[in-house]
Amino acid sequence: MASVRQPAVAGTFYSADASELDSTVAAHLDSPLAWDIAAKALVVPHAGHVYSGAIAGTAYASVRHLAAEIKRVVLLGPAHRVAFKGIAVPSADAHATPLGDIPVDWQGVAGTLALPQVHINDAAFENEHSLEVNLPFLQRALGEFALVPLLVGDARPEGVEQVLRKLWGGPETLIVISTDLSHFHDYDAAQKLDASATRAIETFNVEGLSGELACGFRPLSGLLRAAQRLDLRPTTLDVRNSGDTA
Repeated sequence: MASVRQPAVAGTFYSADASELDSTVAAHLDSPLAWDIAAKALVVPHAGHVYSGAIAGTAYASVRHLAAEIKRVVLLGPAHRVAFKGIAVPSADAHATPLGDIPVDWQGVAGTLALPQVHINDAAFENEHSLEVNLPFLQRALGEFALVPLLVGDARPEGVEQVLRKLWGGPETLIVISTDLSHFHDYDAAQKLDASATRAIETFNVEGLSGELACGFRPLSGLLRAAQRLDLRPTTLDVRNSGDTA
């Protein structure tokens, strides 16, 4: 029998009511800052939708035109609740949100489990929000797809890059890195710190990223290493903090 990971933060980080959630996500996707871009990867936030939804909406709306091509999403985010070494994947066959179930691409997951830094670790996903918060946006923007959920603990950028290179694929695969930027600062300080993080991303400055600038700096650093090797170009779509949104 297939196992399904039930949502852990529905009703707190986003609405548990399917109709309300669908309407809210659709409104965020109607972003005036979005434009059709041939993106291989996205960097998106994972705070509660009231704080991060507008920025996430800009990112996901910008790849909505690729929905017919994208069949798989490789989603990486930082672990907030459990400390562990390496990269965790859950044993579930699907991930549920109020909008429905998303099947796991177990062929892709199995390929990553051949690497020493990747392990099945269900405990790491308990009450974890960094991946889940993005799933309703992916469902609304892309429709049907398979998911490779990867929770990054204490992992080297080289190890994350290795996983990404194994899963990179072609136009059928979208890479998504889930990270917020600075936390718990006044508005002016947050703007300065977030500008530093943005410059580091735009210039592939992996050494310039840290947990102070981005909680998901580990998966983000792995993406930047992979993107630079492939001569891809980072493009900033939207940068705001909770003082701008909520």
